[in-house]
Amino acid sequence: MELSNYIDTIPDFPRDGVAFKDITPLLRDQTAYSFALDKIEEKFSGTKIDYIAGIEARGFLFASALADRLNCGLIPVRKAGKLPGDVLTEKYQLEYGSAALEIRKDSVPSGARVLIVDDVLATGGTAICAANLFQEIGADLVGFAFIISLSFLKGEQKLDAYRTVILVRYE
Repeated sequence: MELSNYIDTIPDFPRDGVAFKDITPLLRDQTAYSFALDKIEEKFSGTKIDYIAGIEARGFLFASALADRLNCGLIPVRKAGKLPGDVLTEKYQLEYGSAALEIRKDSVPSGARVLIVDDVLATGGTAICAANLFQEIGADLVGFAFIISLSFLKGEQKLDAYRTVILVRYE
């Protein structure tokens, strides 16, 4: 199955000059969605994973299903100000701005094996930010999984040290 057939390109969203990759068609097609999950599950089958971390918001859509399939816990990585309790916060740069992510300090025990999941890898800022948060609390990163990579933004290069699974690349 060619997953790129289930990804729309929306010009000038969220800002002029940005060609947004929209996964809505993939999500609404049960066969395509299941196929994407199958491919990621297949790549990490046999790997010890304690938790899947889904990055807000579209990463949640894949992380929760993968956590169920891989029999592990689910950790939300949220935008700043969305989590209660004692949190860790890290700021990062986006391809068109800046933001911050948070996790609860009690998200995972030290040494827990975490796979980070999101829909799109662009500049790599969001992914590295999430990795830094988990490393700060002593987690062991298993790697990353993305549906899409915008390879021309060179985010993959920032993740060279990690096992990274990407289903669709845009050069």
